[in-house]
Amino acid sequence: MAVKINFNEAAAQTHTALLRNERAMNKSLLRLSTGVRILNASDDSAGLFIADMLGTVAKGYEQGNRNIQTGISALQIAEASAGQIFDKLQEIYVRAQNAANDINDPTARNALQQEIRNFVDAIQKIGADTEYNGIKLLDGTFKDKYIHYGARLEQTVYLSVDDVRAQSLGAHMVKTSGYKVAASDVLTSLTDVVFGTNQTITVGGRVIEATIQNVNGSTTNYILDAGYMAEQINSNLSDIGFKAKAINVSIGEKYTAIADVSDTASLTFYVGNKSFSFDAETTISLDELVEKINREAATAGADLTASTDAGRLVLTSSKGYTISVKISLASATGTININQIVNDLENASAGTIQSQASATIASAVKVGDLYIANDKDFTLDLGTVSNTALGDFEIGSTTGSQFKNLYSINVTSNEGAEASMLIAEVALRKVDTIRAQIGATMNNLQSIFDSQKVAYDNTKEAESVIRNTDYAKEMAEFTTYQIRMQATIAMLAQANTQPQLVLQLLR
Repeated sequence: MAVKINFNEAAAQTHTALLRNERAMNKSLLRLSTGVRILNASDDSAGLFIADMLGTVAKGYEQGNRNIQTGISALQIAEASAGQIFDKLQEIYVRAQNAANDINDPTARNALQQEIRNFVDAIQKIGADTEYNGIKLLDGTFKDKYIHYGARLEQTVYLSVDDVRAQSLGAHMVKTSGYKVAASDVLTSLTDVVFGTNQTITVGGRVIEATIQNVNGSTTNYILDAGYMAEQINSNLSDIGFKAKAINVSIGEKYTAIADVSDTASLTFYVGNKSFSFDAETTISLDELVEKINREAATAGADLTASTDAGRLVLTSSKGYTISVKISLASATGTININQIVNDLENASAGTIQSQASATIASAVKVGDLYIANDKDFTLDLGTVSNTALGDFEIGSTTGSQFKNLYSINVTSNEGAEASMLIAEVALRKVDTIRAQIGATMNNLQSIFDSQKVAYDNTKEAESVIRNTDYAKEMAEFTTYQIRMQATIAMLAQANTQPQLVLQLLR
């Protein structure tokens, strides 16, 4: 071999190996000290990109879950306050129900009205003041909001809470006063309320029957009936938020006799789809007349109850069915006191019922009051039914509803208390619907939170596999590098002694 002293190839190559081993050992030492496998992009460029993307997604999950927790906190405040409003609406409903009892005198009703005003004021304050971090939650401004829960674009949950202040809670209503009419003829002559064919009206875009078929003997009548309409609305329109009720109480004028002549009278009552008949002397006492009516109504299964009040005949249909009666005298002609059998003492109903003079037949019909309510505005179309046949439209009109909020509640009369109960009931349903929606959204957010927490853990694990140091593997490599370093240094020392062999040749 050639022996040279100006360049020690073995030492140079050994030094190069030493530098490589030193660099590898230092990198391994740094990985062990930091716990990170990819110290810079040159270590694993593709792995760095993937790990960074996974890290970004993980941070997105983490922030999304923080957004969810914030949203749930706000919704918990909104739901709790809505629950307080619901409780106060229940108290309003109960007090309106109390005031609807005519046993209450004006003083008692005024006291109940004052209590209701206090509850309404409390509802207004809760609705106006409930907030989260300065954001109003129940005043109608917390609408069309989004909680961004995910790591990607448009991963959001939609939020919208309706206005539950007292000024915005209530019912869109139609309320009719009822209608009454009489004639010296058979029932079918009362063409405003008795028809030969079925009649319909349209409520909120849906058609319902306005008349109920009543068959008595060979006679078939279609009688305008608020109670029947209320039943159909509750059965067929409840899915779109409608609530209806009907009330029909007939209070006749002070009773003297069925007619001013002594004769036998035949009385036929029509209530809903039921009818019943009985004969009685025109001079029958009021108590005996009440007993006959109640006995025959019970036998026929008719929704009619008779009672007396200060010498007057009171007829009540609990379902608000139309109360109709036909009176026929057996032989005599005289004044038939139809106004003492069916009437409206307070004259709240439209139309009139008067005694029928020089008659052998008299008929009378009293249509009940009709209440229709919804939490949304709705239209009404009476079709071929006369605009006056349901009575005066005290709330709303023949074409649609009118909004009555909690401030319009007035329980100082029976009629006002009945309307107030319906207003409170619709408001209760609206608030409870809002609470249910808030609760469902919170459950949805909590489910997303739990799912994203699992996704976050798995994503961080995937990132960790790429980015972080495997200590068992790295320690084995570090030990190898240490041994190589020691061996390289030893060999470098040997290589450095090789040029000394030249001295042997020079001796």
